[in-house]
Amino acid sequence: MTNNLTKSAVDRQNILNNPEFLQEFQDFLGITGMVYEGEIRFTTAQIADFYDVSSKTIKRYVETAEKELSHNGYCVLKGVKLKEFKTLFGHLIYADIEEDFEKDINVPLKKQLTDKQKLTKLRNLSVFNFRAFLNIGMLLTESEKAKSIRSSILDIVIDSLSKKLGGSTKFINQRDEDYLVAMLREPQYRKEYVS
Repeated sequence: MTNNLTKSAVDRQNILNNPEFLQEFQDFLGITGMVYEGEIRFTTAQIADFYDVSSKTIKRYVETAEKELSHNGYCVLKGVKLKEFKTLFGHLIYADIEEDFEKDINVPLKKQLTDKQKLTKLRNLSVFNFRAFLNIGMLLTESEKAKSIRSSILDIVIDSLSKKLGGSTKFINQRDEDYLVAMLREPQYRKEYVS
């Protein structure tokens, strides 16, 4: 499943549609973001920093999978919502103001602007909730951290399902009716296998 998460939208969505798993995984990661409209939010720069990739890489994935990411909580803030977000978290989003900012505002600048001045001219800002944050991690192939996240997702999903069925992942086959006999015979099996 770890390999399929980067390729299978169905597998990604099956995991992302489980609120119990999302909460468990959020607790496991222990990451915090900016709480806006009752959800933890992350900017493009914050996600790029977490997964140790460039902002351009994240934007490329957003372009190719925008429909899926939007379904899972990615959005672009504009107007009143952007103003409210900048008021609450302006001091945390300076990293999202790119060097080529002048191209985005359609007005030639005659002087160098400070980050605070650029922030006031910012017309839109991409933000991700925790679901979209995980969705990006499931899509990214360039990031070792994303690969590790996908592996952890698989472990937590298996453990969660096993707990629901009354077992644990320590002994995957413990619900098998021949488990006890096999456990007692394991030393003998090992001896025969190694010999």
